[in-house]
Amino acid sequence: MDDTTYLILVGLAGLALGFTLDRLLLKRSISKRIKAAKEKKEHILKEAELTAENIKKDKILEAKEKYLRLKSEFEEEANRRKNQIISNENKLKQREATLSKQLEQTKRSEAEIESMKENLSAQMEIVRKRKEEYENIKQQQIQILEKVANLRAEEAKEQLIETLKEEARTSASIQIKDIVEDAKLTATKEAKKIVLQTIQRTATEHAIENCVSVFNIESDDIKGKIIGREGRNIRALEAITGVEIIVDDTPEAIIISGFDPVRREIARLSLHRLVQDGRIHPARIEEIVTKTQKNINDEIVEIGERTVIDLGIHGLHPEMIKLVGRMRFRSSYGQNLLQHSREVANLCAIMASELGLNAKLAKRAGLLHDIGKVWPDEPEKPHAILGMELAQKFKENGEVCNAIGAHHDEIEMTSLISPIVQACDAISGSRPGARREIMEQYLKRLKELENLALGFEGVNKCYAIQAGRELRVLVDAENVTDKAANELSFNISQKIEKDMQYPGQIKVTVIRETRAVAFAK
Repeated sequence: MDDTTYLILVGLAGLALGFTLDRLLLKRSISKRIKAAKEKKEHILKEAELTAENIKKDKILEAKEKYLRLKSEFEEEANRRKNQIISNENKLKQREATLSKQLEQTKRSEAEIESMKENLSAQMEIVRKRKEEYENIKQQQIQILEKVANLRAEEAKEQLIETLKEEARTSASIQIKDIVEDAKLTATKEAKKIVLQTIQRTATEHAIENCVSVFNIESDDIKGKIIGREGRNIRALEAITGVEIIVDDTPEAIIISGFDPVRREIARLSLHRLVQDGRIHPARIEEIVTKTQKNINDEIVEIGERTVIDLGIHGLHPEMIKLVGRMRFRSSYGQNLLQHSREVANLCAIMASELGLNAKLAKRAGLLHDIGKVWPDEPEKPHAILGMELAQKFKENGEVCNAIGAHHDEIEMTSLISPIVQACDAISGSRPGARREIMEQYLKRLKELENLALGFEGVNKCYAIQAGRELRVLVDAENVTDKAANELSFNISQKIEKDMQYPGQIKVTVIRETRAVAFAK
């Protein structure tokens, strides 16, 4: 074998060996990669399982929280409806007991009437017999007189009639006059009797609204939280609600002063929520007051619905029910308007039933007779005319509309219910202590004071506090500068001096507040 062949064989063997080694190395590398891929796959699967488990736990917790919240809301709604059903059942039981008593009284009256009928029949029989005896005696006397006077009975009658005719005319005119006078006296007595019976059967309490509300607290430690550092909390609450918060030495009580009942109620509810929450600072106060102002409309609707249910009035338009609820926060000469309207409704129902008229229609008219006083727009119209237009707008009965419009004689009365509503309105308002003219004038003056300041440019809100001795004006900081605020306070004070009459002096305070708000996202 020559060298060339040997070298070729060695080269081929080297190539074969290199190829074999290369295949072995490649196979080992592939095995390592496959093993690494498998390990990575298992790691990814484990991470995916852990992530899925965490997501599953979060979803389960979220579902449980939602379930508990829905369960709590359902239980609250169920309890509320249960209490309402129990209340309605108690009212039905009371009405059933009243009807049972009336039924027993009716049965006793029927028995007495039957007994009277029997006695009357026996008496009528006795009268008939005596009348027959009288006729027989009368005929006998006529025959005797004819024989004595030689004059027939017909001729004697004619002479007697002619003789007594003039006397009869005179006596008849006197009797007619007496009868007319007696009828007038009797009618007056009957009318007074009906009015007195109506008043006696209606024992409504008079709750005269004042200008303060009392907010009770569990301990005096809460007063410090409500006042805040350097009084910032109480100033923020007064500024946004428009009432005066009086925190004095009165134990476990805070006084809320203001002439507007709606503002006082908003302040009272806001304080209640703030104390329950425990977080009392200006930003939280503003948030709570804003929510309370939205919720007060729901409370107004609830008051209206409860009122019409208590009075047994059905089919009232939802907007009218809302206006009825607004009466709770309105007073007329110091007399709460809702209380006054409820009393007038009950008086009208009783008086109408005594006169044999439609008691339900009269009660409806009595409740709605002052509805024009709570219309938010307050146009320059008499409240009776405005109330009648509202009733017509919401498709009320024509007699009810006429009674509303005519209860102050703005229009002519065309229904028998109208004078009843007018009379009952006078009865409710004229009782001793029912109304106070001074209070109504005071509230009117404070309202005029606020409206006067609201007429100036740049004024956002205005509140009369300290019984009208201070006028607090909140202005738009972007449109009113500090210098303009000083000028505005002077101009408002000059306008008050020129246009209004008031005792003492009025302090005008203009508040200009600048806020810088940014959001971190």
